[in-house]
Amino acid sequence: MIELIAAANGWLNGYVWGWPMIVLLVGTGLLLTVLTGGVQFRYLPFALREVLGKITQKAAGPGEVSPFQAVATALASTVGVGNIAGVATAISIGGPGALFWLWVSGVLGMCTKFAEIVIALHYREPDDAGQMRGGAMYILRKGLGLPWLGTLFAALVSLAAFGIGNMVQSNSVASSLQDSFGISPSLTGVVLAVLTASVILGGIKRIGDFTEILVPFMALLYLGGGLVILVRFAGEIPAALSLVVSSAFSGTAATGGFVGSTMLVAMRYGIARGLFSNEAGLGSAPIVHAAARTDHPVRQGLYGIFEVFVDTILVCTTTGMVILVTGVWANGETGAALSGHAFSVGLPGTWGNIVVTTSLTLFAFSTVIGWSYYGETAIVYLFGRGAAMPYRLAWLVFIYLGAVGSLHLVWDVADTLNGLMAIPNLIAVLGSLGLLKRLTREFFSQAR
Repeated sequence: MIELIAAANGWLNGYVWGWPMIVLLVGTGLLLTVLTGGVQFRYLPFALREVLGKITQKAAGPGEVSPFQAVATALASTVGVGNIAGVATAISIGGPGALFWLWVSGVLGMCTKFAEIVIALHYREPDDAGQMRGGAMYILRKGLGLPWLGTLFAALVSLAAFGIGNMVQSNSVASSLQDSFGISPSLTGVVLAVLTASVILGGIKRIGDFTEILVPFMALLYLGGGLVILVRFAGEIPAALSLVVSSAFSGTAATGGFVGSTMLVAMRYGIARGLFSNEAGLGSAPIVHAAARTDHPVRQGLYGIFEVFVDTILVCTTTGMVILVTGVWANGETGAALSGHAFSVGLPGTWGNIVVTTSLTLFAFSTVIGWSYYGETAIVYLFGRGAAMPYRLAWLVFIYLGAVGSLHLVWDVADTLNGLMAIPNLIAVLGSLGLLKRLTREFFSQAR
């Protein structure tokens, strides 16, 4: 039975994270870019000023967290293991050109994330305790009259969260700490569960208070380490960029332990890993953005542009360029091991290993925190406010199980469920294009 489930999931996953889903997500990003007049290009400076210029301001409006706390929590969920291991895997399989297609997914993902947040903010509503909740499930029920599809989306989120947002992350932390410092996975599981409990049991307000401190720190640590390497290897940057662009369209021949790739392979792995990292189109981030205090949905949508910019354009690019300029991309390694090797080559002594291990731990921990709220909101939608605390407690148990276990089938199924979230979410977005255009035109007319 297990082998049958694994085979069926492998077949389905090939579509979920293969060309059909890539075409759907990229096509949606292109359509939204046209309909919004290229909002991610025209208003990126506006979005950066909106976010960075108002970090400490207390916004008005219904909601539980500040706009920056909302984007910090969303970044806590998206900036994860995929930014370190996923980018390295894309380059090791798809070649340097995969980084170019990752940028493409990021640029289009900015508009997709903007759109799904705007629409989610419009349809959000208070739960039984008065806390603002939102997401594709509310759009589908209230906006499109498809409550059954909203229920399906909520079920996918609540189940996928335990795998991709919980057990995968805790296992990555446990494995990394065991390999680097000899710490037992059981100890890591207990400590990680206790630390998580101290945050998530306090609800979204405590999560927001925590992530607005953690996320900038961990991002600056990783970006700072990468910047030092890029400065040290500055002479290699032009050649690396040239290789990225040329390989994106011509493919790269096999070199050493590197598996040769074609343009299509580079495109598939670059776009897929980019989408997996920034989660644009999957419908996860709007769930926490819906809890933000803001005076207009589009204002919060600008934080979505900023979110993808940081995740993909800054963090993923740092990983990719460090791997390329240090020349380790063709040595046969993949995943976190390849990124770790690149940082070890680029930084003196043991600093490279320390930066990668610490970043991997913080990225994974932040993902556990952020995804707990996604899963909780989905379960509250399905069963009411009373299900929130039992879900949080179950979340803590699965953190430990993920740290000490080796449940690859569970993780593979969760990865598929995570990808399947995109289908009802994109239906919600594409079914609300008129609303998106109206709200966008309204906001920027007032801004001018």
